[in-house]
Formats: sequence, C-alpha cells, structure tokens
Amino acid sequence: MRTRIITIGLLGFVLAGLGLLSLRPAETFEVPTGAFRLRDCDYAVESGTVAADCGTIVVPENRRNPASATIALPVIRIRAAGPVTGAPIFRLNGGPGATNLEFPQAGRLLDGHDVVLVGYRGVDGSRRLDCPEVEHSLSTSADLGGAAGLRAATAAFGACARRLTGDGVDLTGYSIAQRVDDLEAAREALGYRRINLLSSSAGTRTAMIYAWRHPASLERSAMISVNPPGHFVWDPEITDRQLGRYAQLCRADAECSGRTPELTDALRKATADVPDRWGPLRIKDGNVRIAGMYGMFLNGPGAAPLNAPTLIDAYLSGDPAALWALSVIGDLVLPTSFVWGEFASFGMIDAPAAEKYYAGGGDHGSILRGQATDLLWGGPGGFFTSWPDSPDNAPYRTVQPSDVETLLIGGSVDFSTPAELATRELLPALSRGRQVVLPELGHTGDFWEHQPDAGKQLLTTFYDTGRVDDGQFRPRAVDFSPQVTMSALGRYLFGIVGGLAVLTVVLLAAMLLRAGRRGGFRPRTGLWLRILTPALFGVGGWCCAILLVWTVGPAAFIGSAAVAVPSAGVAVGLSTYAAGARRLRPLPLAGTVAAAVVGAALGYGALPGPAALATTLLGAAVAANLALLTTRSPAPGSHPVPA
Repeated sequence: MRTRIITIGLLGFVLAGLGLLSLRPAETFEVPTGAFRLRDCDYAVESGTVAADCGTIVVPENRRNPASATIALPVIRIRAAGPVTGAPIFRLNGGPGATNLEFPQAGRLLDGHDVVLVGYRGVDGSRRLDCPEVEHSLSTSADLGGAAGLRAATAAFGACARRLTGDGVDLTGYSIAQRVDDLEAAREALGYRRINLLSSSAGTRTAMIYAWRHPASLERSAMISVNPPGHFVWDPEITDRQLGRYAQLCRADAECSGRTPELTDALRKATADVPDRWGPLRIKDGNVRIAGMYGMFLNGPGAAPLNAPTLIDAYLSGDPAALWALSVIGDLVLPTSFVWGEFASFGMIDAPAAEKYYAGGGDHGSILRGQATDLLWGGPGGFFTSWPDSPDNAPYRTVQPSDVETLLIGGSVDFSTPAELATRELLPALSRGRQVVLPELGHTGDFWEHQPDAGKQLLTTFYDTGRVDDGQFRPRAVDFSPQVTMSALGRYLFGIVGGLAVLTVVLLAAMLLRAGRRGGFRPRTGLWLRILTPALFGVGGWCCAILLVWTVGPAAFIGSAAVAVPSAGVAVGLSTYAAGARRLRPLPLAGTVAAAVVGAALGYGALPGPAALATTLLGAAVAANLALLTTRSPAPGSHPVPA
C-alpha cells in the first residue's frame, strides 16, 4: 500500500507539473537599457561552429512618434576568418514574415568579411507580430484556395490587427523603411563606416530602400531573387511563360516528351480537373494549385519534395495519390510558414498593386489559376482592406534611381521573383548595376544549393573587387524523373498512418479481450505494458483520428487539440486499463479513459509546436495510470500492507 501511495503521489506531481506548464505566462523579452553591448557567442554554419558576437539593440517602435515605445532587436556579428580586409556583409533574408537570424551559408563569406545579422522587427525582436487567428483560419480551412477560406482568412487578419492594436502595438511602425533604419542603427552602433548588403527574395526590397534612404552607408549590394516594387502579386502571364520554358525543356528531354507532346497543355488539364478524392481521402483542389505554385519555385532537390520536377511529374502522372499528397502538404506547411502579422505589415507596401490586380479581375484563366496570390492577399477585398498601412510606404512604391554598386542575381525559371522583372524595371535605374541570370535555376534556395563554389566565387569577387565573375557556373539540367515521386509519397504517408491506425485497433481489441476473458495480464507484464506502450497507442489513436479527418472532416487540423487530445487520450486510457485491470468493469474503465483525456489536454497545452504531441502522450499516460491505481482493487487473495 505504501508503494502505491508513493507511486500515486509521483504521478500526481508529474500531472500537476504539466498543468502548470499549460498555464505558463506568455514569454516576455526584457528590453535592456543603456549602451549597445556585445558578448562572445558561437554561431552554427555549414562547416561547424564559428566565433561570433551577440547583442541587443534598442530602437523606437515607431520613429515617427516622439513618444514611441521601444523594442529590442537581436544582433549577431559572425567574425571574419583571419584579418578583416573588406566591409562587413549585412544579410537580409526574405519572407516576409521570416527570421533574419538563420544563415548557415555565412561560412562561405567569412574570408576577410564580418557577416552581420540584425533581427527583423515584428519577427525576431521583443515584439513579435504573431497572428494565431490567421494560423487557425488557414489550418481549419476546407480549401486554402476556396472563397469561404479566403473570406475567413481576411476576417482573421482583421481580428489580429484589432487585437495587436488593442495590446498597444503600433502596427504602422513595422514598415520596411523602419526596418532599414534598424539596420542603419546597428551599423552605427557596430562602428562600421560602410557596409555591403546581401539580400534575397523579399529582402531585396529592404536592400533597395536602404540604398534609397542611406546610399552613403553602402559600399556594394548583391541581390538574389530580386523583387521590384509592386511584385508581391504574382503575374499569372509571367508564370505561364515560365511554365512554357519548362515545356521547351520537356520537348528536348526524351523521357518527358514521351509522356506528353505539350507540357503546358497537360499541366492546364491536370490543374483544371483535380479529382475530389483518392479513394476515401479528400483532395482540396485549391491546395493542389497553391502547393504547386510554391513547388515550382525551385529546380532542385533542396526543398524536396516541393520542387518543379517533382510537381511536373505529379501532374503528368494523373495519379490521385500524388495530388492528395500535394493537398496534405498544403494543409501541413502553409498555415505556419510565416509570422503573419509581420507578413501583413511588410506586404502593405504593395497593397495598391494588389488592389489594382483584383480591380482588373485578378487571374483570367492561367494554368495555376492565381490561387497562390489569393492565399497571400485573401483574394478581392483581402487583408489589405483591414490592416493598417504605414505612411512610411508611400515614397517607396515605385523604383528610384541609385548609384550604389549593385549586382542582381536571378534564375531563368524562378517563379517567385522572375528575373525579367529585375531586368525590365530595376536594372535601368541602377547607374552601376549588373545582372546575372543563371540558366535553369529557380528561387533563392537553388542559388545556395547548386554549385556552391561558383556562388561563393561570384559573391566574394563582387564584394572584394566589384567585378562580376560567374564563369564557374554551368547550366543545371532539369531531371524530369525525380527520385521520390508525389505518388510514392502519398502512398507512404497513407500506408504509415493507416497501418498504425489498424495496428492500434487490433492490439487494443486483443488486450481488452484478454482483460475481459482471462483476468488480465500478470502484474509485472501489465506494468511494462503501461510504461512502454502509451506512445504507440497514443500515436495510433491519433492516426485513427487523422484518417477520419482526411476522409470526412476537411476543415479540421490534424495537429489541433480537438483532434489530438481525445484520440490519443482515449487510446492511452483504454490500453492502460486493459494492461492493468484484472477484470473489465465499465465505471473504472470509463474513469481511466476520462482521466487520460484530461491528462492529454493538460499535456497538449504544456509545450508549443510539435513537442505538444509528446507532452500530450505523457499527460495521458500519467493521468490514466493515476486513475487506474486509485480505482483498482487488490488482486484476489492478497492482503493490503498497513501504511
């Protein structure tokens, strides 16, 4: 009896701890005061860990307001390898709505240069513009490209803006111009006279505005995947032309041309006739087109399975399993891809371009139907009608001339930031501008992944001398036969989830049958089962719920508490009772299952993100065992031991 009391106490302590974690206060960031300071730290690059300096810079939330609150932004200076011979390189990541602190490729640029990362306001600093309203709307959408889903997302953006404003956040301070001034403040605090910029994708817009606002602070600027003003709206005609480029490459490839005489016709038919289901599993046609657009960004395995060759193979296969896999990827990846509040504040600089696009009728029948643009903006009357627009944006909605020495780098099949836009709209405004268009490369990831030595040579030569040396690059052939197909991925995914679900049902039935007919398991065996199997049964129960969602509940998010908690809790509760009970009794069985569901709920709220599943299973197991120990009768013929 004493052992049981101690065990119950320990289990109760663990369960109480999970409950306290689930009620933990929101994370806070203490804004330091006083001078800007750095401390020694380490930074992880591709080759390992290198020496760096880490610190925090305090800036106004809104420089237009003399009474503005302050925010803190992290600053990381990755130290040059050897003597410093050139200006530091300030890196500007894309997004928008993505961090600026992750740059493993920095190790390629450290010969003679410091590399500096300044956290982005609204993402990396003391005020983060998270929009759980938007994440929830997208993750519970019956179709990310459907009209109802777009309306719900637009309403969610409006609700997020109202909540953040009510919390005292000045959303008009989160503009690109004020981000630029954060970088300028960091340059001054670090004591650099002039700096180089290395920007990519949406970050190139930051680099442009930096050159327009503070040209004397810049030595050279290299832009990868250039996004000129007005082009956070994808042009469907350009997208179709780029698909035409893949069609040319397909005609020159024996295997691809053997599958279709004209790739663009085959793609148009495939995206127009998306099946509703793969067997019992629901396919969301908007998800298929949206994930397809994102997948077309790259012509390489760097973001596998989402890359152009894999997507083309999926469309040509005509296999519903491939399109179902695309639909699921859209649901799992896109809702949490960005910090949506910063995404909206940054994107508002192109709100007039979005309004013009939709006033003109939006997409007029392109191959991919423009639904990826609709997702970003919410369609006609989207979030740009409810999110505050900063006065900072007005001067920077058109290209301005610049005499900063600038290198524009693009790929010939970059669907996100087509190189032709930089050629036509930005390059003429650069008195000292050069452009390199790399054959058959896609978006930014292709540049870093394909021929890294050639990319390093191009960048370091430009920063050191101003010369453009792209001689090491060789054209990248398109492999129209991907190693892992979407069809295989869909079957693997369904096989794993379905297999775990079936295994769980069979094992639970067998355990309950044994408990009901044979008096249960021996005490030691039951103990080991209760210790070792909750993870298996919890995941298996969750898989049963996932199959139900994929079949009949398209608007449910498989990672939500409503799906994970009851499914994992019931499965763990049943398995725990079956492993420890000496006979089946309805009330103790129901109590054990109910306790497991409560424990799962406490565990789900204990940690954010994927770790929530682990704490969900732990909470369910602890609560189920606690309930079992407090209700189980002593074994026949045994005698309680006095406490």
